[in-house]
Amino acid sequence: MPSKNDSIQHLTTQICEFRDARDWAQFHSPKDLAVAIAAEAGELLQHFVWQSPTQSETRVLERKDAIGAEMADIAILLFEMAQISGISLGDAIAEKLHRNEARYPVAKARGSNLKYNEL
Repeated sequence: MPSKNDSIQHLTTQICEFRDARDWAQFHSPKDLAVAIAAEAGELLQHFVWQSPTQSETRVLERKDAIGAEMADIAILLFEMAQISGISLGDAIAEKLHRNEARYPVAKARGSNLKYNEL
């Protein structure tokens, strides 16, 4: 059963309330949010630099809270960017999944890491 914390709209509302209580919207243009997302993604990557696939799986287990916090930072910024850009993130995800269904048909893509135009 999904948690109420999994609702994109519910989380976006909480994020915007947090931002607005601090008068930070003035600093959160789409460009600034995109830059912040990239910076936070770099912080997430830092947990895995020079790690083998097996080591990275162990690292997730050992640093689950810290890695989760970095993932949350990225999601918070992404949800807010979608909101201020007038993009329904849920609809955008659903549309992208639909498009990927056509690009990566199971019969061709199963077990393959090739890009859709290489299948």
